[in-house]
Amino acid sequence: MTTTISRDAGPTAGPRTDPATDAIGVDAPAFADPPTLGRRNVLAVRGGSGRARRTGLVVLRSSLAFVAFFALWELAPRLGWVDPVFLPPLSTVLATFGGLVADGTLAEQVGTSLVRAVSGFAIAVSFAIPAGVLIGWNDRAAQYLSPFLEVLRNTAALALLPVFILVLGIGETSKIAIVVYACSFPILLSTITGVRTVDPLLVRSARSLGLGRVALFTKVVLPAAVPTVFTGVRMAATASILVLIAAEMVGAKAGLGFYITYTQFNFQIPEMYAGILTIALVGVAVNTLLVTVERRLSRWRTA
Repeated sequence: MTTTISRDAGPTAGPRTDPATDAIGVDAPAFADPPTLGRRNVLAVRGGSGRARRTGLVVLRSSLAFVAFFALWELAPRLGWVDPVFLPPLSTVLATFGGLVADGTLAEQVGTSLVRAVSGFAIAVSFAIPAGVLIGWNDRAAQYLSPFLEVLRNTAALALLPVFILVLGIGETSKIAIVVYACSFPILLSTITGVRTVDPLLVRSARSLGLGRVALFTKVVLPAAVPTVFTGVRMAATASILVLIAAEMVGAKAGLGFYITYTQFNFQIPEMYAGILTIALVGVAVNTLLVTVERRLSRWRTA
């Protein structure tokens, strides 16, 4: 006896073979939810383009101030708003800057200043960070030393320049010493703050895991304090350049500070502005380098 199954059978009909899947009783499509994936891709593309647009706007807005400043610098002397003898156009200063770079004059002055600044900065970092860690971790030391440190911090480094010259002479030692003094307090105080503001929960958790004092310092306290410490380090790097330039203007025979004073005294005004522009570029380069180092050392915070 032959049984015939209707093509339009209802729910009680037997299993069927779907050509799209080549399987019996399977009604799912060949690809999983393409409309949903499409929407996700569109949203991802829109999100990426939105971030790129916002980044472009930030860069554009940041550049407008520079464009306006440089345009004003170029136009003001040419339109007679200021005397071009005392403020040459930007194009003149840039041409002079290029010539000084080509003949090695600026390289020599920058090298001399950087040796002094880096030497003083390195000495300050080498003792200010360990001292800040010890003072920040020891409450009794902080109680004894905080008032004294506040007095020293509020004593301007340049006010002590005559003292450094009298005690250490007019040579390299006094210039490096005043850089050490100017750099020490931003680093020291930021390190103390960074250590004292470490999350107590992190410290208790580390101690509960059996970490000793050395391991606690190296694995918990120092990594958590890195962002605050580097704030002081960046401030100190800027201070090292500014204080050194001022010290070189008083008693030096080489360096950017000496060069600016020398060109101003000899009425070489474009050369003077080229030296000032060089100081700005050196400061930006140093800050960019330190920001890069800070991001590498603090990468775990965003991991």
